[in-house]
Order: sequence, then C-alpha cells, then structure tokens
Amino acid sequence: MTADAVPQSLLTANSKGRAPALGLRANWRQFWLLVLVNAFVGAMVGLERTVIPLLAERDFGVASWSAALSFIAAFGIVKAVTNFAAGGLADRFGRKHVLLAGWVAGLPVPLLVIWAPTWAWVVAANVLLGVNQGLAWSTTVIMKIDLVGPDQRGRAMGLNEFAGYLAVALSALGTGLIAERFGLRPEPFYLGIAVAALGLTITMLFVRDTTAHVVHESSTHRVRDEKSPGVRGLFVDASWRNPALFSASQAGLVNNLNDGLAWGLFPLFFAAGGLSIREIGLLAFTYPAVWGLAQLWTGALSDRWGRKWLIAGGMLLQGTALLILPMVHGLRNWIGTAVLLGVGTAMVYPTLLAAVGDVAHPSWRATAVGIYRFWRDLGYAVGALLAGVLTDVFGMATAIAAVGALTAGSGLLVALRMPETLVARHVRTAE
Repeated sequence: MTADAVPQSLLTANSKGRAPALGLRANWRQFWLLVLVNAFVGAMVGLERTVIPLLAERDFGVASWSAALSFIAAFGIVKAVTNFAAGGLADRFGRKHVLLAGWVAGLPVPLLVIWAPTWAWVVAANVLLGVNQGLAWSTTVIMKIDLVGPDQRGRAMGLNEFAGYLAVALSALGTGLIAERFGLRPEPFYLGIAVAALGLTITMLFVRDTTAHVVHESSTHRVRDEKSPGVRGLFVDASWRNPALFSASQAGLVNNLNDGLAWGLFPLFFAAGGLSIREIGLLAFTYPAVWGLAQLWTGALSDRWGRKWLIAGGMLLQGTALLILPMVHGLRNWIGTAVLLGVGTAMVYPTLLAAVGDVAHPSWRATAVGIYRFWRDLGYAVGALLAGVLTDVFGMATAIAAVGALTAGSGLLVALRMPETLVARHVRTAE
C-alpha cells in the first residue's frame, strides 16, 4: 500500500504531518483501546455459547441436530465471506470505517433473539452476528498489526485474542448465570444490547484509523518493490500453493471446526450428562477463558520460539482433549478436558495470525489476513454441518471423537508441510 492508494484524509488524520512510529510502546493508548474494543466484539459471541443451543431444544423444539446447529453454519459462512472482504474494504475505505460498520451490523442481534417467534429469526440474528464479527474482529486484528510493526506481531495477536476470548468466556458465564435465575430469554440478551452500544460508541469517539502506519511501514520495508500477487493469486497461495499460508489456512479451518462443535454441541452433550445450566455455563466459560488467558504467553513465545511447532503441538493437544472428552463423565473431568482444549487452542490461535503476518508484505497484508480468516471461520460452518450429520447418524460422543481425530490430523499436516515463518521473516528483513 502506498500513500497514493488511500484517501489523504486518512493519512493526515493519523500522522499529523509526521511519520507515525511503529511499536507497542509508541502506540500504547490506541493499542489498548483496540484491545478493549475487541473484548466487546468477543462478548457478542459469548452471549450465545451457553444459551442458544438450549433455546433450540427447549423453546423452539428443533428436532434435528443438523437444524439445531444451523445458526452456527449461517454465522460461519457469513463471517468467512465478510472476513474475505474486510481486508480489501479496510485498504480502500480505512480501518475505522469498517470497524464502525461491523458494530452497526451487531446492534440488532440481541433484539432479534429476544423477539424471535421462530428459529429462523435466530438464524437471521446469526447472519448479522457473522457480519459483525467478520468486520469488527478482522479490523481490530489488522489495526494492531499496523500499530506494532513486525517485531512484536505475536505478542500483539496474543493480547488481541486474549481480550476477545476472555470476553467470550465471561459473557458465556454471565448469560448462563442469568439464564439459570431468570430463564433463557430475554434477560441474558440485555447484556448484548449494552455491549453493542458501548462498542459502537467507543469506536466512534476514540478509535483512530491506522492506515498511515501501514503506509509508513510499506515505505520503510526491506522488500519495497514486492509486487502483490493479487486477490486471486493470494487465494490460490493460501488454499494450496504457498506451504506456509496453506498450512495456516487448513489449521485455522480445523481449529474453528472444533470450536463450532464446542459452541453448538457441548451444551447439549453436557445437559444430556445431567449438568444444570449454571454448570454448563461454567464449562462454556472454562474453555475460552483458558484459551484467552494463555494467549498472553503463547503469542509472545511464538516471537521467540517460532510459529510452526506451537501450531502443530496445539492442534495435537486439542485433538487429544476432544478424543478424551466423550470417554469421561462428570463436571470435574469435563473441566479438565476443557482446560486442555483451551491451552491447545491458545498455542494455535495468535500464532497462526502472526505466521500470516510474517509471510505477507505490508502492502497486501490486510488482504492476506482476510483470506486466511475466510478459511479459518468457514470452519464454523463445516463444524456445525459435520457435527450435526454425525450426531444425527451416530450420536454426540462419536461426533466429538471424530472431530478430535480430524484435529490431530491437521496438526500432523502442519508438522509435515509448514515451514518456520519466523525465520523466513528475519532472513527477509535482514537482506
């Protein structure tokens, strides 16, 4: 990206006539403000992790498992497509404008669930939630990468995902506790109205665009004349041709495939195991809470140790946890598997984003991140459909174990095909 490629107002509003500094310390106010904004984004997803699967069964009487998980499939498809578009939109219109559009899409979500007379309304709410997450979460990721520059990318992604998924956990726990006391609707979703309103207001009043930062980084990049392969070329690279981007894309897809399983099937599996809504809420909290907290360390560790083996090891650990989960019973045992699943996911999630940032040139990084996130979040739809079909045919335990085996296989594929992108970045910038 060059200064000529974006509106001058976006550059002057951020740089104020001076070249912007890169780094976490130099941009700490905006960085931590974006961490807070991403926490609100995560809380929007957390609203549904405990309550919506139970609503399908108890309020709407959805009989088929595939139909019950349709809300996750709708969310995943829309979020994947929106992720794909978010990078290009951010480059064209500026990061802040895309972030604001994401919040506008999120405002009706809790209201639609509260007022829903049929299950189709809940599915429609998740279409809007997919737009909200695809635009808002993608943009906060891109903006943090813009601010910190190349040397703290893993730490930045760890902090970003920590905030988002800790908020997912707290929101899931909060809605579970509210639902235990007041019922599944409408009280748990009042929280969503407040979250969406706060996220939109803070973004509108206080967040500044980061386009000037990426223009400055591009102008000082060691490989200044690196030509963008274009959207079609990047899509082919991420889908197969480039081993680093392909490995990241398939691992991201499988990671969110098993997260979609956890979102849609775990509450019903635990309810069938005799747990109360409060206990289900505790489990819905544990997995993303461990995931979120552990990313405070795993993202930074990837800046020191490298990306590849954290990703491969994390996928194998997730697969192991999912294989164990249907073999054990009881709240304590399931908390243990949730912890393992959370640690494994924390090893993978920020590291994959950092790996994509290592490979991508600043001028086409937003597009590359968008394509990676397209494949990653398509995993929600694949996971919901796969879990629904397997559960309808074989039962919940078999569905969970099958996804566990698939997750472990993804980790082995990373070990066999993915190069170490941190070394590649250091070599490239040293030239």
